[in-house]
Amino acid sequence: MTPQAPPKKKNWSWRSQAFRGLIYQILAIGAVALGVWWLASNTMHNMQVRGIQSGFDFLKGPAGFDIGESLYVFDSAQPYWQAFLVGLTNTLRVAIVGIILTTILGTLLGVGRFSRNALVRGLCYAYVEFFRNVPVLLQLLMWYLLFTEVLPAAQDAWTLGPLFLSKGGLSFPIPVWATGHLWALFGMIAGVAVAFVYRRWAFKQFEATGKLRSMFWVPVAIVVAMGIAGWLAGGAPSQFNSPTKGDFSIENGGSLTPEFLSVLIGLTVYTAAFVAEVVRAGIQSVARGQGEAAAALGLAQGQTMKLVMLPQALRVIIPPMTNQFLNLTKNSSLAVAIGYPDVVSIANTALNQTGRAVECIAIVMLVYLTTSLATSLLMNWYNTRSAIKER
Repeated sequence: MTPQAPPKKKNWSWRSQAFRGLIYQILAIGAVALGVWWLASNTMHNMQVRGIQSGFDFLKGPAGFDIGESLYVFDSAQPYWQAFLVGLTNTLRVAIVGIILTTILGTLLGVGRFSRNALVRGLCYAYVEFFRNVPVLLQLLMWYLLFTEVLPAAQDAWTLGPLFLSKGGLSFPIPVWATGHLWALFGMIAGVAVAFVYRRWAFKQFEATGKLRSMFWVPVAIVVAMGIAGWLAGGAPSQFNSPTKGDFSIENGGSLTPEFLSVLIGLTVYTAAFVAEVVRAGIQSVARGQGEAAAALGLAQGQTMKLVMLPQALRVIIPPMTNQFLNLTKNSSLAVAIGYPDVVSIANTALNQTGRAVECIAIVMLVYLTTSLATSLLMNWYNTRSAIKER
């Protein structure tokens, strides 16, 4: 047996660099904690001297105001904490949908900058230069004025099949809930798992044989097919609640308010311009010889971009892309300017009614800190998965 080296003794001497570093870190953390404690205690003392109430007990009291847009029923008799929960869900709804649409649009624009068609390249370039150089707040106001001033009233709403577009927003049919829809959801979840297994198998087959199989349409077909199978197994419910024109508004069905559409479209088109530049820079970071080698192997331009260029560019794209996702989430706080009831809007109303400024601002800070950290953790995990493994 190979003799093991004796364990190194820890050097607790001040001459030890590791020991000095540990002491400095402890002192730094202590200084930060002391500063936070001093600021908090000083703030509480000043508030007590001025007779200002403090604490989060107001969250249990009735809100006393209605919220115009919510994913679930809310009335003024419900407590403040539920009002903040409504604002949080509205913020997350804009952020999550916006991130998905921004990724798709920004990637298409970034790839379009490398198109052989001069018109496509020019349109992508003009889009990026226009939307990224106009302040996002002005874009939100522009879209809001478009929906509320340019579009017709509900009586004269534009109709596209079962869809209605007017000053009241976009109205559309929604299915009447039944057990079959739950089965369809289970089927789609199972389809996602099967599609994931298929993609891994198809990629391994491509590495082994060079034969390329569909990595997008077949997985989509699997998810849709299993969703339909679940829908059929649940009795195939087909009843819809369709919107109809009323005397003053579009009645029944589902709807997206002009405030939500303005925030979503404004943040998406603005952030997509920056994402397009991130994608373009990532693709340009890949050596030109990689594309030439792919062409020599007989790969088409689309296959070269999808299988050779983009996978290598991801290691450059993901970190700055994370910053753009964080910017989109934080920029959603500007929705208060057009009356969208996000968490900032709810906090402003609660602050005016209760006077708990510190508490309301702390809640808003906690919401954005938590969502930003969650986004960063998810993207860091994806960055680790996408990193090129060196031998």
